[in-house]
Amino acid sequence: MNKLLIASFLLALFIAAPIHAEEKVDEKRFDEVAERGAHVMPFDLEKTTHIFSKTDTGGIQQVTVKDKSDTEQIDLIRAHLSGITEEFKHGNFSNPEKIHGASMPGLAELKTAKAGQIKIEYKELPDGAEITYSTHIEKLKLAIHQWFDAQLSDHARHAVPGGHHHDSIHHNHK
Repeated sequence: MNKLLIASFLLALFIAAPIHAEEKVDEKRFDEVAERGAHVMPFDLEKTTHIFSKTDTGGIQQVTVKDKSDTEQIDLIRAHLSGITEEFKHGNFSNPEKIHGASMPGLAELKTAKAGQIKIEYKELPDGAEITYSTHIEKLKLAIHQWFDAQLSDHARHAVPGGHHHDSIHHNHK
């Protein structure tokens, strides 16, 4: 009986140790992403929230302020999202790569999309802005979903998943 108890204890230690180490790596990654993000995104991550909602044809990326009276942050969000919308429309995903790295899930596939294969639309919100990504190409839809999941993971302290939107009931972004 004692050998079984010792073996169980050692097995528990063996299993728990990597999990604890992984948590430290994640915290370090969060800090690194926030540090690199500060050089790319002009708004304050602590004063804003990223919301990533998957849709049937891609997704909706929103950045909103926590304090709706913070017009400075709202202006910074809008300037950044409108700028990267134009970059993304031309296949330039260098800013996400600067923040998250070249191996970010979904990014390589998005960079290979030809002009017009992904419809990318910017819209101002009362408390920030959003970008809608839509495509009928299955591989690109999957890439958008993977890209959103990676951003949620990397921006964990500053991001939340939105609900899944069905394109037929989601308002039109024009």
